[in-house]
Amino acid sequence: MSVEINNESGMAADEDALRELAQYVIGQMETHPLADLSMLLVDEAHMTNLHEKWMDEPGPTDVLSFPMDELRPHSMAGPNRSRGRESDEPEPVLLGDVVLCPQVAAVQAKQHGQSTQAELELLTVHGVLHLLGYDHADPEEEAEMFGLQNELLRDWRRESSGRAPTATAPGATEPTATEPSATEPTAAESTAAELSAAELSAAESASTDPAADDPGAEDQAADDKAAGPPASKEGPEGPALCPPPPGCWSSPSC
Repeated sequence: MSVEINNESGMAADEDALRELAQYVIGQMETHPLADLSMLLVDEAHMTNLHEKWMDEPGPTDVLSFPMDELRPHSMAGPNRSRGRESDEPEPVLLGDVVLCPQVAAVQAKQHGQSTQAELELLTVHGVLHLLGYDHADPEEEAEMFGLQNELLRDWRRESSGRAPTATAPGATEPTATEPSATEPTAAESTAAELSAAELSAAESASTDPAADDPGAEDQAADDKAAGPPASKEGPEGPALCPPPPGCWSSPSC
């Protein structure tokens, strides 16, 4: 079967998906295997003209179907899963035209909480079923058509998702090949960190060792140890203040 799509709407659409979907519906409905279908995507102005001319209703609409009933006996005007399979029709049969308006579909998609492409897919199934004789003029017809429409769309999406593998995006916590991980330092950063830690440790040791600032402090400490414990400097008015040791320039007392 052949499905031709022309997009004159000025909006982007996944035309390959719409074509595949239309072919799926035609195949599931057991239509003539050589049946041809034409699909046209138009803007709101074009759809308004068609809607007013053929339906006598104002403004644009989402989908219009134009079946080629003159190619079939009149008795086949109703729903028929073998449409176009008569033995006297060996040549390919033109089912008709399905006209979609992506701009109207975009508005309806927001109302239905789905993408414009998903809305166009729904309208494609709807339009093809109209070509095959289905309608929704009364509640019974509407229930039959909409039930079949939802079933076909669901099955096609299920089969399509099973055939098309999805690309796996790298995780947010996994570093790419060209970027180092945010939690793992590079070799250069590790070396620098180790050197900084060693320098800091040496500096802290030097600041806490009085012998490092005053070479005579070690000798004085030895003399003090030999002389025994120092006498208390506490007087009648409390502990006495001692003069600042050598090198202690900022502290008023020891």
